[in-house]
Amino acid sequence: MLAVHLVSFWFSKLQEDPTKKVDRFLYAMRLHDDQLEDISARFQAEMKKGLSAESNAAAAVKMLPTHVRSTPDGSEKGQFLAMDLGGSRFKVLQVKVREGMGIRRGGVEMEEKIYPMPKELLIGRGTELFDHVSESLKDFLHEKNISLEKKHPLAFTFSFPCDQSTLNQGLLINWSKNYRVRGLQGKDVVQALREAIDRTGGMDVEVLAMVNDTVATMMTCGFDDQYCEVGLIIGTGTNACYMEALRHVDLVEGDEGRMCVNTEWGAFGDDGALDDYITEFDRDVDATSNNPGKQLFEKMVSGMYLGELVRLVVLKMAKLGLLFDGCVSNALRTKGKITTAHVAAMEEYKKGLKNTRDILTELNLTPSPDDCIAVQHISTIVSFRSSNLVAAGLAAILTRIKHNRNLRTLRITVGVDGTVYKTHPQYPKRLHKVVRRLLPECHVRFVLSDSGSSKGAALVTAVAQRLSSRRRQVDETLSPFSLNQAQLQLVKARMRAGLEAGLKSKRPSAIKMLPSFVYHTPDGTEHGKYLALDLGGTNFRALLVNFKKGLQQNSRLYHKIYTIPLEIMQGTGEELFDHIAQCVSDFLDYMGMKNAHLPAGFTFSFPCEQTAIDTGTLVSWTKGFKATDCEGHDVVSMLREAIKRRNEFDLDIVAVVNDTVGTMMSCAYEDPECEIGLIAGTGTNVCYMEELKNIEKTEQKKGKMERKGAKPEGEGDMDEGMEGEKKEGDAEIQKMCINTEWGGLGDDGSLDDVITPYDIEVDQNSINVGKQRFEKLTSGMYLGEVVRQVLLDLTRGGLLFRGHVTEALKTPGIFQTKYLSQIESDRLALLQVRSILQQLGLDSTCDDSIIVKEVCGAVSRRAAQLCGAGMAAVVDKMRENRGLDHLNITVGVDGALYKLHPHFSQVLQETARVLAPQCNVTFLPSEEGSGKGAALITAVARQKQEM
Repeated sequence: MLAVHLVSFWFSKLQEDPTKKVDRFLYAMRLHDDQLEDISARFQAEMKKGLSAESNAAAAVKMLPTHVRSTPDGSEKGQFLAMDLGGSRFKVLQVKVREGMGIRRGGVEMEEKIYPMPKELLIGRGTELFDHVSESLKDFLHEKNISLEKKHPLAFTFSFPCDQSTLNQGLLINWSKNYRVRGLQGKDVVQALREAIDRTGGMDVEVLAMVNDTVATMMTCGFDDQYCEVGLIIGTGTNACYMEALRHVDLVEGDEGRMCVNTEWGAFGDDGALDDYITEFDRDVDATSNNPGKQLFEKMVSGMYLGELVRLVVLKMAKLGLLFDGCVSNALRTKGKITTAHVAAMEEYKKGLKNTRDILTELNLTPSPDDCIAVQHISTIVSFRSSNLVAAGLAAILTRIKHNRNLRTLRITVGVDGTVYKTHPQYPKRLHKVVRRLLPECHVRFVLSDSGSSKGAALVTAVAQRLSSRRRQVDETLSPFSLNQAQLQLVKARMRAGLEAGLKSKRPSAIKMLPSFVYHTPDGTEHGKYLALDLGGTNFRALLVNFKKGLQQNSRLYHKIYTIPLEIMQGTGEELFDHIAQCVSDFLDYMGMKNAHLPAGFTFSFPCEQTAIDTGTLVSWTKGFKATDCEGHDVVSMLREAIKRRNEFDLDIVAVVNDTVGTMMSCAYEDPECEIGLIAGTGTNVCYMEELKNIEKTEQKKGKMERKGAKPEGEGDMDEGMEGEKKEGDAEIQKMCINTEWGGLGDDGSLDDVITPYDIEVDQNSINVGKQRFEKLTSGMYLGEVVRQVLLDLTRGGLLFRGHVTEALKTPGIFQTKYLSQIESDRLALLQVRSILQQLGLDSTCDDSIIVKEVCGAVSRRAAQLCGAGMAAVVDKMRENRGLDHLNITVGVDGALYKLHPHFSQVLQETARVLAPQCNVTFLPSEEGSGKGAALITAVARQKQEM
């Protein structure tokens, strides 16, 4: 009975579909999508390991930086020599690249000659190999009548793993593809080539770039398709490269931009990462290879090994009696008898089975029709596994690019070269299908490279030349913004001269040096409740500040913000001040203090001429205010009249102050050494405590006022108090805070040698042409506009945005200074910079984003340096005023540019330190700003009145 069953079993097996028999035998090679996703995830982990400086040494996938930083943009041009060394033949080419024409339209022309590579050179000495290469190059120049006198740029395709530290230098890591040349491993192959060219003599050649064939393939396809950022080789060997964000490439300094990384993915699995996917046939192929234990992924995928894998499977099945009735020929036992070309032929659409029979017959086998079907199916499974593994690796690379850019979908092109991809009839469509199945959210296009590795090397050189030329032009454009120490010393000297001139009354000065009539900084004894009113822009702020007696740095602050509607800003003066009075009334109601008669300080951040601490005549409106019947009038009187008209509350307005003075006072409450105020925001200004004896204009003003007998309200008390203090103790009244209005430096032409054409353009388009020249170089209101002018010039010169001048770029004011702070942030990736530019209607490449960031940096750095030079002039003047060898002093600072820009404050501080080495300057950001400062000025003034 058992015998009957066995006969029946074997009979059924003999009748079985031959493909099912193969499927069962090669089940380990048939990979499903979940397995491919697992392999893809493992490769992603290997990529990460290779990119990290900490784990690279132990990583199997080396992720080698190529120093290729950009793909072609179509503007490349020039004539180049190229050499391609990487297989059994060696190629020399002359490549002509025409600007603005793709490869398909004849934008790249080539003449080439193929030279044989004698086998003895593959195992000889390195000098012999490169002498042969160099002599072939000279022969090519003679044959093509290329001038030997002229210098020729040369691109070198070298298809072996190299550790590159620059584009034209590379240390050979190891040989592959049957090359075993002695004396070159660990050496610079470009230098070896240069030395060989020198030995050959009679040529003037400059090696500009050395690239891997995979990189060259990507560059060739990138010339026609700007979405091409991945290169793939599936030929004798296999490899992939892609454009990685430079911030992730630990082995290269810097984090701006991108760099092509040569993955050398053939070594994936050398560390055991693929052990559970490696079959006995893979192990046999590896054991008999030239490099056992190395390039395991390549041995599962590439053309050098696919035929051998098929042979080993057929051999084993024949030995087990599953093929050819158990017959095995000597040819089938011989390594290399089935090639990858055979594999491709077996899988041809219509002739496949006939080709299979012919190939097997050549191996002295007598195949049945079922044998032919089975062997064809073996070939299909082996090649299908290859395309599946490549798809998994490619999916890992594309997923990484997508995550780097924080995108949900990705549109990208893969440039492909290699005999397997080109000649195998089914391979490309299988690969495409699986990649799209693994990454349904990515739009992946595959482009076959034409003479990829040769043209690509020339294009790498062309791109390098384009980037070098652009770099030079951008540097020339930005060089006027780079100020050396001598220039900064001159700015400091001119600021000093402007400060001195402004203190004198004899002639008008660009720097106004306005007296504030603030004689003292806080001493910590201030106490009581004070109201502060702050008008400086589109908002009005009312504050109540309560200083606790005898406790320095102990204050309570309550405030409320009110909007100033546009119709009020641009209505009548009476309407504006009535609105302010209404806001104050609401605030007093809110605080439950309507009946309190509080002393108040009024921060009024518009240019005012002061003749006493509680009077300020508006010189001119700024910041969008146009209220009528205000300019030339005392703003304190206008506010008092509005309060009287309302007749609901009473205020004692003790002081009107500028926001810079308020900032100084606010910080001086925290730090007694604070005697300077700095605003670096929308506008810029400085105030400081000047020796009273140096302020000539106050004496002259007093004389005029006394002759007229017309002292403003409240000034009599202050003057009498001041005179009394003078008599009681000169030490009490030796200084006064001066509001420099330093933004006017340069109005007399003193900054013409640092002003650029872009600054002139900004000035010409401003509402106050020829005025506030220093402010237009340094303040937030103008820096964005200076940047826009530079970007416009670079774009018109074809150096940015592909030369496309958009309407957005032509729009004044679109590039706000806040974008400088965002773009220059160290934490911001270039992808986010591109996003900001896109919001502004500027479609930028990665390279554009780098240049925009450089422009922002140059403009903001100059602004900070100029402010630093100005501050050095102020602190040195104060030190000399006091006859000191060394001055310790604190600067109270406010303003969004200083507080929010990532580098402005450090550059300003460093410049001041270098230019004023005898001063130790501490910068203290103001927490409560000018509002609290106004309350402190009121408190100090009230205390002095009561003394």
